[in-house]
Amino acid sequence: MEDANLTLDPKCLWTPSHPEDTEMERFRLAVNDLYNLSLANYQELYEWSVSEPEQFWGAVWDKTGIISSTKANRVLDTSARMDSIPKWFEGALLNVAENMLWCRSADKTAIIATGEGHGRESISYAELYQKVLQCAEAMKVMGIQQGDRVAAYIPNCAEAVIAMLAATSLGAIWSSTSPDFGTTGVLDRFTQIQPKILFSVNAVYYNGKTLNHVPKVEAVIKDLPSVEKVVMIPFVKEASMGEVDKSVTWDCFLKTVPENQLPSEIEFKQLPFDHPAFILFSSGTTGLPKCIVHSGAGLLLQLKKEHIIHGNMTPDDVFFYYTTTGWMMWNWLVFGLSVGATIVLWDGSPFKPAPISLWELADELNVTHWGASAKYIQSLQEAKVYPMDLCRLDKLKAVYSTGSPLKPESFEFVYEHIKKDVMLGSITGGTDICSLFAGHNAALPVYRGEIQCICLGMKIEAWTDDKKSVKGEPADLVCTTPFPCMPVCMYGDDEKRTKYKNAYFNVHDDIWYHGDFVWINPKTGGVIMLGRSDGTLNPSGVRFGSAEIYNVVDRFVDQGVEDSLCVGQKIKGEDDERVVLFLKMKKDVALTDDLVKSIKVKIRSELSPRHVPAFILPISDIPYTINGKKVEVAVKKIISGQTVVPSGTLSNPESLDLYYNISVLAQ
Repeated sequence: MEDANLTLDPKCLWTPSHPEDTEMERFRLAVNDLYNLSLANYQELYEWSVSEPEQFWGAVWDKTGIISSTKANRVLDTSARMDSIPKWFEGALLNVAENMLWCRSADKTAIIATGEGHGRESISYAELYQKVLQCAEAMKVMGIQQGDRVAAYIPNCAEAVIAMLAATSLGAIWSSTSPDFGTTGVLDRFTQIQPKILFSVNAVYYNGKTLNHVPKVEAVIKDLPSVEKVVMIPFVKEASMGEVDKSVTWDCFLKTVPENQLPSEIEFKQLPFDHPAFILFSSGTTGLPKCIVHSGAGLLLQLKKEHIIHGNMTPDDVFFYYTTTGWMMWNWLVFGLSVGATIVLWDGSPFKPAPISLWELADELNVTHWGASAKYIQSLQEAKVYPMDLCRLDKLKAVYSTGSPLKPESFEFVYEHIKKDVMLGSITGGTDICSLFAGHNAALPVYRGEIQCICLGMKIEAWTDDKKSVKGEPADLVCTTPFPCMPVCMYGDDEKRTKYKNAYFNVHDDIWYHGDFVWINPKTGGVIMLGRSDGTLNPSGVRFGSAEIYNVVDRFVDQGVEDSLCVGQKIKGEDDERVVLFLKMKKDVALTDDLVKSIKVKIRSELSPRHVPAFILPISDIPYTINGKKVEVAVKKIISGQTVVPSGTLSNPESLDLYYNISVLAQ
């Protein structure tokens, strides 16, 4: 094996001290008793979960305590084609908001909202229920009904959670995006779904500055005629609320129905399993984003499986994830309420007031499950910020990472400088499923550079171009059987579901093609993500992922490399491509011939001669999405001769201009 990172025998960094005392093991034993089985370990449990989906998902429903007014008469029609979007739990009636508000205790904290420039706001489960009741009644008065879209251009605040729960309690569909999106990016999304009401804020804090949000809201409303009312939240108390057209303040909206006229209980609309509850959006870096519609019940069942069975989360836990409302991880965080846990919301820069802030927060609030992007952990590493030396972190049980592949060196950083005894959950899935294909497992070891396991019920495989399922070699990630959190549709799709089928079923007949390049370890069962398939490098017919190159280049940080982007360029007149590596150097550091040579030698020795870039070139900026993902495909198109119109998802769209007309690449 040529790649040192794709080893069959990776270093073990952590082993659970009491695997028998995990929900995963309790679930395995319960399944054995229930179905008279003798599943001996996780791998056997997994194989059973994908071979007997009806039994498995039925057991997950019972294990995680799904609340429904009517039970299903069938878990799944196993004869249905996957690309027909098979019906799950037919006959069942339930409500996703009801399943997140089952705890009504005044003594149990549901939400702690905080962030840069903000204090701490704690909301009990009883208070949360009451606020959702008020918000839902106000929505009813303005005519919000089942199927209506409720949108939010909003930071990660308590009001976002309240409004989402109110909307879904009515059977309305929730969709949110964060204030760091420009107005074009917001309109690219919301004009497609035509929301009836919009929630937003007057201003936000970020990186030590107060940013007036009112002009952006005004610009969005001007071009979004479907919106009948704008609910403005005074998120920054000292900032002006402005005079937004059709607007009402949050407090006034909640008081639409006087308290003495409110019903005593929320009327949770009882809905079929596949009823839409959320619209999320694909990155859409070179065109309009796809409007991905998820059922509330599908996400509920899947995320409770991930939090409770895989993550060992209980109502006693405190769950934090650094995310915005425009990223699927916001949904992943908020569904912690369905467990009865306390969720912690943070808005603003993760490095303000200091780089250690999020770890001090973990200490202060006794966070047990903590998450952020892989890029954040790498930034800590590069800044030489060592939480282990500055914080107790004595309650911390799990550290989660996603957004991009977590580098092997970052795995070691977590155990050397954050906490030695912690489950490092490198997790992967995506907006398309709003959940995980592979991820954490409190009952399994953590190996350097590897995601711990393929998740229960998710039959993913690595397929070569000739549709051969392989392990121990890079290939495309596919899923070969249905799962309950498949999107129910693309909003606005035609009757033939053309957009849906083109997104997931246009490569293999009746097989979900996810668009990721992956490597599965046959010995450990672990998974390594190698980048997007459409950004996969393929010089002379040898396919590999950009992550393999980044893992090598990142070791040259001390020699002045700040960031990198690796893409393939189509060679004119040939059915082949060459690898081009762009390096963003640190300020006042030049890219020298010696450094180029050193990088090529390292790539050749650690990977293979085929991996060595044809060109290593300096560039002054690397394009990223707002959610922190490198934009490879757009650059690949540009240097291969196409013109790309950037969408509102890019945080620095002007950076794409740097990649046009590079003389050495025109040869």
